[in-house]
Amino acid sequence: MKINNFLRLNNFKKIIVENQEIELDEALLARVNESFRFLKEFSKNKVIYGVNTGFGPMAQFKISDEDTHQLQYNLIRSHSSGMGNPLPAEEAKACMLARLNTLSLGKSGVHESVVILLKELINRDVIPLIFEHGGVGASGDLVQLAHLALVLIGEGEVFYKGERKSTKEVFESEGLKPIQVEIREGLALMNGTSVMSGIGAVNAHKVSKLTDISLKLSCAINEIVQAYDDHLSEVLNGTKLHAGQQKIAEKMRVHLSDSKLIRKRADHLYTHFEEKEIVFKEKVQEYYSLRCVPQILGPVLDTLEYTEKVLENEINSANDNPIINVEDQHVYHGGNFHGDYISLEMDKLKIVVAKLTMLAERQLNYLLNSKINEILPPFVNLGKLGFNFGMQGVQFTATSTTAESQMLSNPMYVHSIPNNNDNQDVVSMGTNAAVICRKVIENAFEVLAIEAITIVQAIEYLGFQDKISSATKELYDEIRKIIPAFSDDMVMYPYLKEVKDYLKK
Repeated sequence: MKINNFLRLNNFKKIIVENQEIELDEALLARVNESFRFLKEFSKNKVIYGVNTGFGPMAQFKISDEDTHQLQYNLIRSHSSGMGNPLPAEEAKACMLARLNTLSLGKSGVHESVVILLKELINRDVIPLIFEHGGVGASGDLVQLAHLALVLIGEGEVFYKGERKSTKEVFESEGLKPIQVEIREGLALMNGTSVMSGIGAVNAHKVSKLTDISLKLSCAINEIVQAYDDHLSEVLNGTKLHAGQQKIAEKMRVHLSDSKLIRKRADHLYTHFEEKEIVFKEKVQEYYSLRCVPQILGPVLDTLEYTEKVLENEINSANDNPIINVEDQHVYHGGNFHGDYISLEMDKLKIVVAKLTMLAERQLNYLLNSKINEILPPFVNLGKLGFNFGMQGVQFTATSTTAESQMLSNPMYVHSIPNNNDNQDVVSMGTNAAVICRKVIENAFEVLAIEAITIVQAIEYLGFQDKISSATKELYDEIRKIIPAFSDDMVMYPYLKEVKDYLKK
């Protein structure tokens, strides 16, 4: 794939998930070189932050010409101070791609060797060791991006062919050369939102999957209870003017189009009934977790689509400081590295994923509680009641995991803590928000895996395999390849993991 102008999130998917190699367009390299040449000439006899000054609250100190290169190395090494778990490979790779793209805009004044080496690392799956904990997301992801910069200067560690190795060793084996600092490569690499944006891009991709899975499972439960179709209708949902709700309802109608179980209200409740009938045999309306799926998943879809738009805008923005503008021959100092846009979107995304998880947990509870569904044995137990346990044990996991997501869905966006001698007095905590969002997403996959197994067990008990929609039958068959129908109790955790992995893929 050739990179030149606007990089869309579906391109991220192709590069990060599908491992497509990238090429740098000639126009891109020309743009980078022009920016570099301009900054080199313009910075002579001028005070330019991060070129011939200290950093942050020490920007008032002038740096002599002979020390400017060493200054950049000092910055990278001193800020390579992250802790916690390493970022997963796909997230670290997405961070590299995001940083490559923003530096390629020609607004950063870096030498072309930076983007060329980033391209090589991405294509060869050389993954920098970047830690979860570090940046506060104000001067960008300073600490996490320092670990990326550390690798580009040939130091630090990387993950390579499944092993954690020294960068020097891997560069030697791959014939790669570290960059040499020319003007401000250290600061340009570190000032920016590329880590929170990279993690965010991966998060958005996963939430898209979660939304689709939740919709499919919601459709299946409506089939199991032989729900009425008017709550999915175009007419009803068209009276509420939210695009997400209308899209979800339409997707559900398509999914259930060939189901033999979904009923028409007119065929059952709009016909003659006995005047003396006090308690109706037919349920008049389904529980909210079945009936309100468009209204619940609609905001999830709307939020996801807006988050994707914000992520694309950020990834394709110049988000370091200062900004080099060749067109009007000027260098602008400001705060484009501030991560509030991404921080807020990651908080919003984890909130809707937590709600999606709550929906799944309530649907699961509906299936497991025979007193409210009135069609299935307790805990969808296909064995001997009292002797076997069915899905009783896994419900505890689903409930506790959902509770954790509810707690984690509190926003990071409002948790600014001043630091850096109060120079950074309002910060975004964007990377923290993105990492916590990832955890809520992982939790959702776990709860949906438990729900999926329960649904296929319910279909088994009711003998509905030939009546469910073709889309639900496809899901049923795929889950059954992983876990057979069971009545005897068995160790569940290996199956739970396999189903979770299937849903993620």
